[in-house]
Amino acid sequence: MRLSTRIALVVGMVVPLLVVVSGWLLVQLVGKDLRIQADQRLTERAQGVAVAARGLLRASSHDRPRAEQARQRKLFTAALDVGVRLSGPETTVMDGPQPAASVPLPVGTRHPSTVRSRGKSWRVLAVPVTGPGTGVHGMLWLFSPDTAREAQLGMVRRRVIMVALLAAPPAGAAAWLLAARAARPLRRLQQAAGGLDPHTSAARLDHAPTRITEVDDLARTLQTFLTRYDEQAARTAEALASARSFSAAASHELRTPLMSMQTNLDILDAFQDLDAADRAETVDDLRHEHARLLGLLVMLRALAQGDLVEADSFAVIDMADLADEAAADARRRYPGAEVVVHSSPGLTIHGWQPGLRSLLDNLLTNALVHGRPAEGGAHVALSLRAGEDSGSPCVVLGVEDRGPGVPRQRREAVFQRFQRRPDSPGSGLGLTLVAQQAALHRASLRLMDGPGGRGARFEVAFPAAPAHRPQHTALPAHRDWLADPADRPQGFHKEHP
Repeated sequence: MRLSTRIALVVGMVVPLLVVVSGWLLVQLVGKDLRIQADQRLTERAQGVAVAARGLLRASSHDRPRAEQARQRKLFTAALDVGVRLSGPETTVMDGPQPAASVPLPVGTRHPSTVRSRGKSWRVLAVPVTGPGTGVHGMLWLFSPDTAREAQLGMVRRRVIMVALLAAPPAGAAAWLLAARAARPLRRLQQAAGGLDPHTSAARLDHAPTRITEVDDLARTLQTFLTRYDEQAARTAEALASARSFSAAASHELRTPLMSMQTNLDILDAFQDLDAADRAETVDDLRHEHARLLGLLVMLRALAQGDLVEADSFAVIDMADLADEAAADARRRYPGAEVVVHSSPGLTIHGWQPGLRSLLDNLLTNALVHGRPAEGGAHVALSLRAGEDSGSPCVVLGVEDRGPGVPRQRREAVFQRFQRRPDSPGSGLGLTLVAQQAALHRASLRLMDGPGGRGARFEVAFPAAPAHRPQHTALPAHRDWLADPADRPQGFHKEHP
């Protein structure tokens, strides 16, 4: 059922009800006014009738029949259309409309009251009559029937009911017309929303303000819902793309080490009498391939987590504390290497703690493995400082080594997936993960020569977290770092001085 029809039905029922309620109040007020008028008439009539009643009682007390008859006619004449009853010591006279003689009447009241007899009601005023002399005392009652008042109230009731019945159809029709007109913006909104199909079109709800609060609020709610739907649909598509990329990358990269491990296992199985040196070499190859597989899976998992992380996982991170923890772990993993940290306290950014820690670990591991000089042990310097990037405050992270460095023509390729030297023990995904986290944190990533042209220096400039208010994290629109680089729409800032 349409909203306009519902409104018309409700109005068609409510309007007669309101008319009936208003009519009931009107009947009560009219009845009260009529009763006041009748009481005033009784009170005014009582003043003249009381004088005639006093004369009648005086004539009756002196036993003068002719005078008594004259006074009685005068009493009835003074009463006019009001019923009268006079009760004295010697006589009781009555005339005009009044209840039966057996009905008890009020005595000693100064105001009119109601008496009912034989289905009729009367307004009765009791007036004590006293005068000089013996026997001049009695009670005078004046009666005013409620017939006229009830007739007038009945007429009002009938008219109220007639008005209520007559008002229902036009009130419902007028309500339907007004509701239909008021519901036009809602129908247009429904038509616009009903024509949207996210599977066939990218069009979204276009709503012009109608100055109707409910319709405009509903339109904003629908727009917000559709926006969230688009975001979730995009994230779902990205999750599916990440899953497909993970499967493709894993199947492609795991094939070679798995085949190598299968070959070594076949050798161990086929040659049971293999000499100790060859057996040890084969087992070492198996361990090497197993470590490579494990490292590759860990890196693929880390890249997938970075592709799927949500903005609510971000928080204010103290980079100095995180750098100290990463350097301490690097020293434990490479006991012979020297890892020094130069940082200042209070350098915070708004970021994802697991991703930042992964970025630090991979930069340090890359420097310790590939930045080892030809002579001597590895020396890696990790630095943190406040700076500016494009005029905005930032936190600059630097990792430098004293190794052979990276040729300029190779500085673009080292961040692509599975790019590694033939003798590298890694998976070829460490620097790809660094580039992913830099893009995820809206940071600029630079690869340059080390101090004095020796070694390599990786520098990441993160936007600084404001101290006075929380920062809203705007993640990249598309993230699929497991995909082929040619298909990856987003990039990261790389400068090659």
